Amino acid sequence: MNAALTDQMLIRDFESADMAGVIDLWAKCGLTRPWNDPVKDIRRKMKVPLGAFWVGVLDHQIIASIMVGYDGHRGSVNYLAIDPDFATRGLGRLLMDRAEVLLRELGCPKINLCVRKDNHQVLAFYDELGYAVDDAHVLGKRLISDE
Repeated sequence: MNAALTDQMLIRDFESADMAGVIDLWAKCGLTRPWNDPVKDIRRKMKVPLGAFWVGVLDHQIIASIMVGYDGHRGSVNYLAIDPDFATRGLGRLLMDRAEVLLRELGCPKINLCVRKDNHQVLAFYDELGYAVDDAHVLGKRLISDE
């Protein structure tokens, strides 16, 4: 882990002024999809009281983000993003460590997260953190269209 960089990055709660910077980060990281409007995703998250939405800032630039949720049964992580210019320096691990601490404090017994099957680099990252494929299928049903 690059201690200097992890010590320099400020992790703070998302603020409405961060909207464009976060969406730019997500696009740069390949996280945006035509069927998920990122503005609507952010607005929905801001209405949910349990969990967190953090950004990582370095020299006034948003270089990281993470959404953490808890529904009373399982925790979730979405939109973990690290600017590719700062990848492999321990920032993703730092954000995941903080997410796990928060969820433990809330009494969360387990975290579930989704990673696209072809995203081998991210799957390897989570494998290093002790995450594994569960013997379960992820099912989805769109309730509100973002298009």
